[in-house]
Amino acid sequence: MIWAIILAAGESRRMGTQKLLLPFGGTTVVGAVVRTAQASRAGRTLVVLGSDREAIRGELEPHGVDFVVNENYPLGMLTSIQAGLRALPADAQAAIVLLGDQPFLASRVIDAVIAAYETGRNGIVIPTFQGRRGHPILVDLKYRDEILAIDPAEGLRRLMLAHPDDILEVDAGDGNILRDLDTPGDYQEGGIGLNLRRNPKRT
Repeated sequence: MIWAIILAAGESRRMGTQKLLLPFGGTTVVGAVVRTAQASRAGRTLVVLGSDREAIRGELEPHGVDFVVNENYPLGMLTSIQAGLRALPADAQAAIVLLGDQPFLASRVIDAVIAAYETGRNGIVIPTFQGRRGHPILVDLKYRDEILAIDPAEGLRRLMLAHPDDILEVDAGDGNILRDLDTPGDYQEGGIGLNLRRNPKRT
């Protein structure tokens, strides 16, 4: 089975509030990402929690996803990928890693990455747009132990550098693979902006 791992552990410091819980398309930012993952060919969806975990878990529990908590989330994104990989069953075949702040991503992009993996021989599949690499990234779980051994300071890029011949780039034809929501300006550019309060009380 190919699992979707959604990274939802960050602190949203640049947004000034927990961006994953901001309204988006009748749900929330992270709810939209979950909806996209579940509409794709990924078999199951696992959400990695960290900061504001109870609020995010409460938002997503009705969606029927699985959860794992990354206690090391302040150390960077790789720790969330590692937490997700540890939580997957031994018979999982591959994981496609989605960012929790990419609500504009289309399920067809996920499907294209999965299809490229299934029809090819590469263990790492990365979507591109106009020559630039984006997300989501798929990794075969033959690399699970290697990823778990990477220093969080190096990031997943260490895997790419170690295995350049096993990378398949797929032209997604969609600039949203490069688009995320980091700041109030990003949110407003999406036509969904609010007057966000800085440093609100967190749940």
